[in-house]
Formats: sequence, C-alpha cells, structure tokens
Amino acid sequence: MLKRLNEVNDVEIRSVSDPAFASYGRIVSGFDMKELFSYMETKTSIPENGNVYIASVSEMEETDVRKEIETVCYGGMPVQNTYCNGPNTTYNGFEYHKGSELNLAVTDFMLVLAHTWQIRDNTIAPADAQVFYVPKGTLIEMYQTTLHLSPCRVCDEGFRCTVILPKGTNTPLSEEEKQVRDQNTDPESVLLLQRNKWVLAHPERKPLIDQGAHPGFIGENKELHY
Repeated sequence: MLKRLNEVNDVEIRSVSDPAFASYGRIVSGFDMKELFSYMETKTSIPENGNVYIASVSEMEETDVRKEIETVCYGGMPVQNTYCNGPNTTYNGFEYHKGSELNLAVTDFMLVLAHTWQIRDNTIAPADAQVFYVPKGTLIEMYQTTLHLSPCRVCDEGFRCTVILPKGTNTPLSEEEKQVRDQNTDPESVLLLQRNKWVLAHPERKPLIDQGAHPGFIGENKELHY
C-alpha cells in the first residue's frame, strides 16, 4: 500500500513507523482495542459525502480500555471517546489541541501533519506538511504540538478512525467564552474555534469557514490519491 501511495502522489508518503513520525507522535502499544474495534466495524458507517464526527459517544466511553487509556496515557485526566469516518481526500487545513489525541486506525488511512511552531502570523502552507500512512489496527498518539485534521482515505469506501481526546474538546464555546476570546489581543485567540480546538482552515473549506474558522491555510488545497 505504501509503495502504491507514493507512486500516485507528488508528495512523499511515510509510514508512522518511520523515524520521521517521532516529532509528531508515537505508536502506542499495550492496550487491547478489540472492543472499540468491534464497535467501529459493526455500529458505525462511512457517509458518502462529508465526514461524520461526534464529540462524545457514551457506548465507546463505557469500555474498559477507555478507562485504561485515561489512566495510563492521560494520567487519570478525563477523556472523551468518539470517531471520525468519511471519504475525505484533501488537506483542508489544520487544527490542534492542548493535550494529545489518540487515533485507532479501523481502516488504513493517511494523515497530513505539521507542527505548531511552523505557524507564522496565523498562517501555514501545504509545503510545511508531511503525510503519513497509518495501517489498519494501529493506535497512535499525536502530541499537542501536532497540527492535523481529518484523515484521508486510501480506498473507495473511505476511512474509519476512533478519536480519544481530553474531555470537552471540540464542543461549542459558551457565549461568555466567545466574548472573552473576541476581546482578547493574543494572536492565538483568532484561531480558537471551539473548546480546546484551534483551527487554520483553507479558505475554500466552506464547512469550517462557515463555522468561523480562521482562513490561515494558504495555498493549494492538495488532494491525496490512492
């Protein structure tokens, strides 16, 4: 698969097992993910158009492995467990959180990644990104300094990905929180879109722009092929 992806794309695709992934995250081991994997395969679907993402899925959060990950990977801090499925093939922009994100690849997919320190004047370009292939069954941690967004599919069906984040991430800001954000002069406040979610969107990515995301992803909105 990795060989094929590199043949059909004009950017290098690396595996998450490549040493180049080390500054973005790590492969996580030591957890039995069968229960979450089974839930994803039997109780979630891949939409034909657009990605599906829900901030929290109670049935996924009631699993024993969620509690184990919460203790071992987050030091006992509360987390939320959900999923992102879809047919996406384009970069679209970046987001980041203050806290690591764990992803379980229920299908193979690609991730477009960069670093927060590459942001200049609240902008970043596609050339700053690296693309990584995540094989089915792999559990990865992406550090809080890692810019990312939706996975990209590597087959016609689309992708399925579990998402574990600090509790409350990607939920709406209250009106009071929005007011505090809008009155603040720290340049980063412009990027704050939702709770624990800072976004630089491609100007053509209408779903994000319509939500109020900052159009800071400058350049071609590249498409990845498979």
